[in-house]
Amino acid sequence: MPSSARLYKTEAIILRQRKLGEADRILTLLTPTLGKLDAKAKGVRKTMSRLSGHLQPLNRVVVQLAQGHAADVITGVETLDSFRGLRDDLDRLSRALYAAELTDRITAEHVHSFPIFKLMLETLTRLERGNDSDLALRYYEMRLLDQSGFRPELDRCVGCTRDLEPTDNFFASIAGGAICRSCVAGLAGPRVLTLNGLKLLRLIQRGTYNDVARVRVSADLAEEVERHLRGYIITVLERDVNAAAFIERLRREGHRAAAPII
Repeated sequence: MPSSARLYKTEAIILRQRKLGEADRILTLLTPTLGKLDAKAKGVRKTMSRLSGHLQPLNRVVVQLAQGHAADVITGVETLDSFRGLRDDLDRLSRALYAAELTDRITAEHVHSFPIFKLMLETLTRLERGNDSDLALRYYEMRLLDQSGFRPELDRCVGCTRDLEPTDNFFASIAGGAICRSCVAGLAGPRVLTLNGLKLLRLIQRGTYNDVARVRVSADLAEEVERHLRGYIITVLERDVNAAAFIERLRREGHRAAAPII
């Protein structure tokens, strides 16, 4: 974008919003060519604001922005997709909010991000259509890690670099991936990585979504893969994703948890 341009338009997915002053909000936008950026929505918290309904988290929009000093200002918006099916189902919504928060935390600002934008859009679409929500999220996590430069090592032991034997091994988030039995001694926090767990993680890392969706996964195996990926993400971010707690509440309480205000 030329530095002389005062107004510009971009497609975006709204990742989050936060209050600013009495009536404004700061929105975090994921765009296909400009990367992640913050933009100010002036007066959007006022009752009569025409922008408010368009500028909700998870919406896919086209925004017009004016360059500002601290943050660019949203001057117009058109909604392309509000993913209404997500908002009508707490289970899907919780996972969509998790994906948005994880994207926000792991991506840098103003870095070209078309693959991540495309991945996020595909994930929201899968969740809205009712695809296996946990599987869609595991695929998203693994591909986002890959696109962000945090690809876990699943082929060779991160300790000795030898090819992993086709047996139960270990997964050590702090070390960056799978580790063999010979190298696990003295390592903090390794967890058993079953052979089937390793195979499924490799498939998620290398295959297409359709490849992964064709595999029948037991509840125990799904739980194992989720545990390894979540632990790895916590290590990468140096904290947990807040929305993960909401997903856990829904599992425990069977959708009785109240929906978060978005």
